[in-house]
Amino acid sequence: MPKLVDLTAAPYNLDADQRAWVEETLASMTLDEQVGQLFTNLFFFGADSFSGNPYTAEEIVEKFHVGIARYHGGTAEKVQGLLNRLQSASRIPLLIAANCDSGGNGAMSDGTYIASGAQTEASGSRQVAHDAGYVSGREMRAIGANLNFDPCVDILFNWRNTIVNTRAYGTNAADVVKYTIPFVEGQRESGILSCIKHWPGDGVEERDQHLVLGINDLQPEEWEASFGEVYRAHIANGVEMIMAGHIALPHYQRKLNPALGDADILPATLAPELINGLLKTDLGFNGAVITDASHMIGMASAMRREDYVPAAIAAGCDAFLFFNDLEEDFGFMKAGVEKGIISAERLDDANRRILGLKARLNLHRAKADGTLLRTPEDLEVVGCAEHLAMQANAADLGITLVKNTLDQLPLNPTDHRRIRIYHLTGEVGGITGGGEPEMLSAYIAALTDRGYEVSVNDGNSRIKGATLTYRDEVDAALILAEVVGYGAQNNYRIQWKTAMSNECPWYVWEVPTFMVSHNYTTHLHDASMVKCYVNAYHPNAANVAATLDKLEGRSAFKGTPNDLVWTEKWQARL
Repeated sequence: MPKLVDLTAAPYNLDADQRAWVEETLASMTLDEQVGQLFTNLFFFGADSFSGNPYTAEEIVEKFHVGIARYHGGTAEKVQGLLNRLQSASRIPLLIAANCDSGGNGAMSDGTYIASGAQTEASGSRQVAHDAGYVSGREMRAIGANLNFDPCVDILFNWRNTIVNTRAYGTNAADVVKYTIPFVEGQRESGILSCIKHWPGDGVEERDQHLVLGINDLQPEEWEASFGEVYRAHIANGVEMIMAGHIALPHYQRKLNPALGDADILPATLAPELINGLLKTDLGFNGAVITDASHMIGMASAMRREDYVPAAIAAGCDAFLFFNDLEEDFGFMKAGVEKGIISAERLDDANRRILGLKARLNLHRAKADGTLLRTPEDLEVVGCAEHLAMQANAADLGITLVKNTLDQLPLNPTDHRRIRIYHLTGEVGGITGGGEPEMLSAYIAALTDRGYEVSVNDGNSRIKGATLTYRDEVDAALILAEVVGYGAQNNYRIQWKTAMSNECPWYVWEVPTFMVSHNYTTHLHDASMVKCYVNAYHPNAANVAATLDKLEGRSAFKGTPNDLVWTEKWQARL
């Protein structure tokens, strides 16, 4: 029997009045409202790029009765306006989610970045982790969001994995717990709920569930000693929601159900053994479970959408992330209830879990007394001096000198006056952007102000020219890796602009060469010949300025790399 929620126990701990609101609300809901409460809709500014729906934001809330809202893009002011509209249109207050894994920049375009998981790990500082959660929470609250789909509690076992390379807080369970618990505590100071991810654990293989079914192939005892420890720690700490990934855990699923064959192995989002069984029963998780985004191929590869929409709820998930087609998906879910795929008990339990989180936040009381909506004055916290000081501290503690084997530092305008910049980009114009000029422009301006003459290599040619001429014209090479990407390939590496491009570091023995990555941490796999390599984690202005200060010796490098930066290549250490 699936385990039913206890609203008097953690993570809810509801009082009698809060529980009464949940039960009265549930009793008042139509079938359509109960079905709608299971859905999370992704709202866009402008055209809906997923389903091309014809409805306004308010019409979606009113017609489909969604329980949770997400949104894509926008400044703090713009997002706050949308979220106020959504809450005003909804009879039942909404959970409104953001993806803040490194600060308020995950909730709005002008939010404050503090530190990614990788930067936090390098800093060795629980305070940095707390600050990232604290700023995430304060800036989310300012715009009206109340649920963070973070932190990411995956363990980066595989250096080839780039989907969680920057988001993971460590390469072992102890470090992940060490930093993600303070992150959660930081955002709780603003009353923000946490949704940790990606159950049952990413980081073991190199592939991306956006494109293929993910596989966590750990044996049950290996899983228990790693991801099991992480999830038990967060459950004991009262985490409110867990996001199930489209990741199979085949050895553990077979342990729980030995009759399963290879064809029966499912992503966790659809596997009752992993949600109702391992997570809710064996680990005792009493909160809510939400699927990862349902358009991802890791889910779609399992069965028809008509089948997996209700199957996710039947397996124990309590919320379904994103519509494909509004009417069709709503119809699939409702039919699942009417056909008994989702039992009445399971539907009520899922609704209680979501309504219970709303009651825990007292959203119903805020709606009743007129304090649910946020105001322009609330936005004053976004990018405030306190947050920027935390950003600067995180940059100072986290930026990491991985190697300097020829002892070529410090960079200085006397020995290295003429600098040639090589700007490496990844995916351009993708979901997470890419190819923007801001970071390159910041480096050019800062170096010029510091007394350097800067030229930028275009990288579109294989012609290198005479090496003696190069040495006469260039005093130092600065490789800036701003490789970003998301969901378009299974992992992201440096892709030179052309075969044997002149941007590829052929020049490391010609002039002092310094390489800085402002995203992924494992570029020594593709640039092992570089003798001075720095991980700077993010392209924001504070990290750029701190990186230059450290390259010039004005500030010490304080970050510590993990062993995965060497990508199992002996030559990377040279």
